Formats: sequence, structure tokens, C-alpha cells
Amino acid sequence: MGDMAERSFEEAWSELEGILERLERGELTLDESVALFERGRALAAHCQQLLDKAELRVRELSEMTDEDGAETLTE
Repeated sequence: MGDMAERSFEEAWSELEGILERLERGELTLDESVALFERGRALAAHCQQLLDKAELRVRELSEMTDEDGAETLTE
């Protein structure tokens, strides 16, 4: 599973999708389900953190564009 901080968004999202598929099948023991649920929560939080960073960067770039007098990006 590796260190969470080193995972790209795409890697984390792919693992999260796999976890969801396994949980939805309902073939796991309770302990396995809880462990996967915990891993899924951590992956979801990691993905959200990466998305937040990307959004902040886009906003910063948009503001830089505004300051340069260039055409602005719209939401």
C-alpha cells in the first residue's frame, strides 16, 4: 500500500475505487471490511488534500493573471 504522502491523486483514487468495489461485493469479514473502510477514509482524505492544493494553485495562478492585466480565468 505504500506511504500515503507519496501517492499521486490518480494512484490514491484508483486504490479507493478498488476498495469500494471490494466493500460493495460484501464478501469480506467484518474485520476486513473495517480495515478497508479505514484505509478508504485515509485515501479519501488524501485525495481531498491534493484537490485542495490544486485548487489553491489554480486560484493563485488566476490572481497572478489578474495582476498582469491578462485575460482572467472564470469559474
